[in-house]
Amino acid sequence: MDPGLDHALNRSPLNQSPAGAPLRALDEAFRAMVARSRAEPAPDLAQRLDRLARLRAMVADHEERFRQAISADFGHRSAVETNIAETMLVFSEIRHATKHLKGWMAPQRVATALQFLPARNRLMPQPLGVVGIIAPWNYPLQLTLAPAIGAIAAGNRVIIKPSELSAHFSALLKEMIAKRFDASEVLVTGVEDGIATAFAMLPFDHLVFTGSTRVGRLVAEAAGRNLTPVTLELGGKSPAIIDASADLEEAAERIAYGKLLNAGQTCIAPDYVLVPERALQAFAEKVRAQMRRMFGTDPANKDYTSIISDRHYARLEGLVADAAQRGARILQPAKADDPNWKAHRKFPPTLIVGATEAMAAMQEEIFGPVLPVLGYRDPADAIAFVNARDRPLALYWFGKDRMARDEVLARTVSGGVTVNDCLFHFTQINQPMGGVGASGTGAYHGEWGFRTFSKLKPVFYRSKFNRLADLYPPYGGRIARLEKMMRFMS
Repeated sequence: MDPGLDHALNRSPLNQSPAGAPLRALDEAFRAMVARSRAEPAPDLAQRLDRLARLRAMVADHEERFRQAISADFGHRSAVETNIAETMLVFSEIRHATKHLKGWMAPQRVATALQFLPARNRLMPQPLGVVGIIAPWNYPLQLTLAPAIGAIAAGNRVIIKPSELSAHFSALLKEMIAKRFDASEVLVTGVEDGIATAFAMLPFDHLVFTGSTRVGRLVAEAAGRNLTPVTLELGGKSPAIIDASADLEEAAERIAYGKLLNAGQTCIAPDYVLVPERALQAFAEKVRAQMRRMFGTDPANKDYTSIISDRHYARLEGLVADAAQRGARILQPAKADDPNWKAHRKFPPTLIVGATEAMAAMQEEIFGPVLPVLGYRDPADAIAFVNARDRPLALYWFGKDRMARDEVLARTVSGGVTVNDCLFHFTQINQPMGGVGASGTGAYHGEWGFRTFSKLKPVFYRSKFNRLADLYPPYGGRIARLEKMMRFMS
């Protein structure tokens, strides 16, 4: 083993730790994977396509088992939502990467400055090495495998740390990955206590974390000790702005869907809505009607997903109670006092009408089926309200006035935007997905993921006909003439 590699591995916080067996196993697996990645640093196209094919076959052959495991973790998860928001997106990512990978891997031509001709420049994509993925619980299949697809396509080896809140899914994924992949290719860790902290402190070549802003800061701090580059997919309070030109019925339907998909446990779900004051009450009633139409009033409705844990359920109850105590009007399409809601751990869809900044629901990411609705008098006030807060992961604008739309797009900064709908910018595989500021850093999806997990190495090929030797000492008249020529060409 070369001294540089040995030093990199010895930076691991685990190899000197008196930790238990799971941490020692993680340390050993990481060391073995790093050693293998240095010995075989550039998997060819066939190897990468084979790994992507095995990943797809793993999901396709066990779709029903994955659906059941995810549902067991939630208490109940809509099978349709798992299909459309997880499985189908994973298949789409793999299909797209498989189709375009040969082109992505090819060295890219880069223009050469005139004074250096006839030399040439190229950008050579190379694997980084070992990529770590800390995955969330809310879309466990999609948000685990989507970054893994980009990392594998780029030729890396991958270690995945699933969420402790998705124990059934995590156990199944670990089992299935172990059957399809060698431990030096792709590996899934356990979810034991201490794994998450130790995982983030390993000297990965790149680390991906999807989760809350609070935990994201801790992950970035841990990774920073090793100068590990990170991609942080965080959350925050993503606003929806209803312009005066909007069709309220249409906007209400699309916001109701965007909010209640996965019972609001979506990092890009609309977190609050800004509506012209005169339309505030009418809009809220339309959203409530759409929520009732989509999901009815029965807690046993199989289309409606449960909240992941009792702790998260209690947190949502606290947000609604605080808003009511502070004077907000609470609208719910179903009777919230029905004990079956809690029995199924399903939180009734809820609107907080007339929310204020003092309410807890406006001070933290909601991550549930609770939607504050606020009024504004002037479009500039809505823009100012958004800009006074952390930059969101997503922003949604509804309306027909192009000038008003472009004003919002120009004057706000967010991770991504969908106009006249919610969520769908995330599904565009040719667009990057990533946050900004407190909502994250870096991006992936499609070729953007390939680039994130690659080192685009610049290479300069000098021609034998080039006169660069004229730059060498001893300096004389030649250097003056060459300098004059280079200034002229610059």
